[in-house]
Amino acid sequence: MASMRVHELAKEFDMSSADLLDRLKDMKIPAKSHASMLNEAYVDKIRKNLEPEIRARAGALAAEEEAALKAEQEEAARLRAEEEAARKAAREKELAEREAARAQRESARADEADAEGEARTVRKAPTTPSAFASLEQQIASEKERVEREREAARARARAEKAAAEVAKKRAVEEALRRGHKKPAKAAVAPEAPKAAPAPAPAPAARKANFDSLLSQIEAEKQRMEAQKSAMDAARKAGRGAGKKGKKGGHQVVPELEVQSATPEDRYAQMAVQAEKLQRDKVLAEARAAVEAANTHEGEGRRKKRKEKREAEARERAELEAIERGLDPSLVLDDSVVEIPQGATVAKFAELLGVQPNDVIKRLFMLGQVLTLTQSMNDETMELIADDMGRKVRVVSPEEEYAVVYNDSEADLKPRPPVVTVMGHVDHGKTSLLDAIRHTGVVASEAGGITQHIGASVVNIGDRQITFIDTPGHEAFTAMRARGAQVTDVIVLVVAADDGVMPQTIEAINHAKAAEVPIVVAVNKIDKPGANPDRVRQELTEYGVIPEEWGGSNMFVEVSAKKNLHIDDLLETIILQADVLELKANPDAEASGFVIEANLDKGRGPVATVLIQRGTLHTGDVVVAGTSYGRVRALVNPHGEHVAEARPADPVEILGLNSVPTAGDEFRVFEDERDARKLAEERALRARLAAQETKSHMSLDDLFSRIEDGKTTDLNLIVKADVQGSIEALRDAFDKMDQSEVRINIVHSAVGGITETDVTLAAASDAIIIGFNVRPTGKSRVQAEKEKVDIRLYRVIYQAIEDINAARVGLLSPDIVEEDTGIAEVRETFKVPKVGTIAGCYIVEGEINRDDKVRIVRDGTVIFEGTMASLRRFKDDVKSVKQGYECGIGIEKFQDLKVGDTIEGYQIKEVERTE
Repeated sequence: MASMRVHELAKEFDMSSADLLDRLKDMKIPAKSHASMLNEAYVDKIRKNLEPEIRARAGALAAEEEAALKAEQEEAARLRAEEEAARKAAREKELAEREAARAQRESARADEADAEGEARTVRKAPTTPSAFASLEQQIASEKERVEREREAARARARAEKAAAEVAKKRAVEEALRRGHKKPAKAAVAPEAPKAAPAPAPAPAARKANFDSLLSQIEAEKQRMEAQKSAMDAARKAGRGAGKKGKKGGHQVVPELEVQSATPEDRYAQMAVQAEKLQRDKVLAEARAAVEAANTHEGEGRRKKRKEKREAEARERAELEAIERGLDPSLVLDDSVVEIPQGATVAKFAELLGVQPNDVIKRLFMLGQVLTLTQSMNDETMELIADDMGRKVRVVSPEEEYAVVYNDSEADLKPRPPVVTVMGHVDHGKTSLLDAIRHTGVVASEAGGITQHIGASVVNIGDRQITFIDTPGHEAFTAMRARGAQVTDVIVLVVAADDGVMPQTIEAINHAKAAEVPIVVAVNKIDKPGANPDRVRQELTEYGVIPEEWGGSNMFVEVSAKKNLHIDDLLETIILQADVLELKANPDAEASGFVIEANLDKGRGPVATVLIQRGTLHTGDVVVAGTSYGRVRALVNPHGEHVAEARPADPVEILGLNSVPTAGDEFRVFEDERDARKLAEERALRARLAAQETKSHMSLDDLFSRIEDGKTTDLNLIVKADVQGSIEALRDAFDKMDQSEVRINIVHSAVGGITETDVTLAAASDAIIIGFNVRPTGKSRVQAEKEKVDIRLYRVIYQAIEDINAARVGLLSPDIVEEDTGIAEVRETFKVPKVGTIAGCYIVEGEINRDDKVRIVRDGTVIFEGTMASLRRFKDDVKSVKQGYECGIGIEKFQDLKVGDTIEGYQIKEVERTE
């Protein structure tokens, strides 16, 4: 059984975390919070101690539920009995009242008939039979017969109508019973073992009303049948009286018989109307009940579920906006229009739904004359939208193309950790990686781990760890700047004999900015003078505190050279990964980041990717930055072709149409047309952004900027070989006429031009003036990338003349220096009668025999002249290319030393284009 957290165990026991923590405290089991991890032994002990209590509690709950169920059944039976008794009493009372009323009406009619007979007897006088007497009797009897048939037809019609009404009411009753099956079953079968809960008051009242109506209908039917039988008896009695009249002279008056039947018709009509009103009322109540039960309650539940889903979606969107550093109010506001960064005027007008002419007119009023295909900057788009009364949010390309995945907890499965090794130079990062790979091979008994791609995989038992082979913090930061949060754990390597160094501090800051946990590997503990405690003490000043001192960072003392404690370091990494609970969804479409990419002569564009989510298969269509294509092959870190790659697996992919950039996000598309469209749109935006890259100040365009009224300051960064040269340049610039252009020296120092100087010049829009110094390292490449103007001089008055000429627009860039190659002095040889020959290695470009050369030592030019000789082996050559060795002799200069740099250049005349 695996270890569990406190809240998981509490959920299993149906207890709260606080109650379980109290019980653990009584059992003297260490646990601080609901998220504390309990090992297997503690879990078994807790279950053993709490099992009797849990069983007793379960039995008590079952007894309580059974008692409650029994009480519910008894209450339901009692309510049904009371309801049945009340209904029966009401029915009997109603029948008694109707019987009394009918008896009263029958006695009244009998009294009337007796009185009428007596009156007829009194009025009758003895007469002599007439000849027409039998004819009159025949006519009267015929009229009486016709009237009786008419009355019988009307009575039959009324009976049929009443029967139809009764059948209709019974159909309605049956339909209502089918609509409420559960209450009907509860009422019909009270002896069921599981009685339904007691009905609500309103449905019970409606049911009682309906049963009362049925009893009324039944009573009225019986009354009408009794009335019909009474009428038939009366008619028979009338026929007997007519016969007697023939013999005894008793005369029957039909009008009196019709009048006697009229009150019964009125009562029947009143009863039918009452039944109709009662039926309509009951049906209306039934419809309202059914609608409330089926429609409104269902709509209410659906509405609540919909509101809950919308609230959860808003909460997720708000959290995602906060994670990306955006304003949640703008993200959640539906009226806010998202505009991609660098959108053209036509695109801006299309997204806002306005005419492009209105946008161009407002741009013209702002002093910006743009066409439909030109891009707008962020501030201009916000100003135009605000003037139109619209809300916009400018979306960066990273945010526009970012995809947020929301996987359910059931789809997530554990994945291996991804580790990056960082630290100071010469603290043993590469040696530690080599030792880890060797240990991983031995522990897993697998084949050799190769360096075919930019990542390595180490197997420790059945666990996998992925190491990214970009240990430098610069590469790590470059990937993180593009949004590539690919690292789960950082191993910070610190030498025990050297302590914390500047690049160590930078690595700590980068790790904290990325919010990645740090595992400290104190390396070189085998060297004399090693002091791991001093390393711990120094790291506490930067917020990296060991666990044994109450912090959260794990420290492991290792020796990469002697393979000491490498297993402990790997176990610590796995433990940190277990704490992070790394999971991913392997069943989705693959996505991740590009670690590195290159163009192979035989295979074409090759990209090394790290899968973060899903599974990548051969044949999938992928988009990586501005590149797209169908995956033709997948190559794992061992150089083997594989069919798929799962989360945290690094693989090479072949089949892209171009080389992507390290740090680009890649993801799989179902349709190749959609992938091509997205890649082409990204490439177009990249080209537009490159065209609109800000051009920094240069002496060539200084006068044109002055004429346009754009420039009033000229910022300079001055680098020289000695401090005296800097002071001379500063004095010369101060004496210039600064009425039109004010010259500011933002930075000055002794030494070569570094990358930091280029970065400062790009930020302050400055020109770099180098006096007897040269660019060092990659500063020249960075200056070309940032478009920073670097001017190098050997004579002070040339710098002053160039600045003056630029101010008045007379700068002539006709004669320029073009660098051809750079050679590094590896060895020097003394040749009799010739002098000193430098054994050189060409590190850049191509050195020609007729080039002019300058000797640079520690970033400072110490000599300029020409070459006396250029040889490879014993042969004189005209030129030597990069990557080859040669011997160079400098005319009139013998003070060559190992480490000097020989730069070749040519002076060319360039035709002016102005």
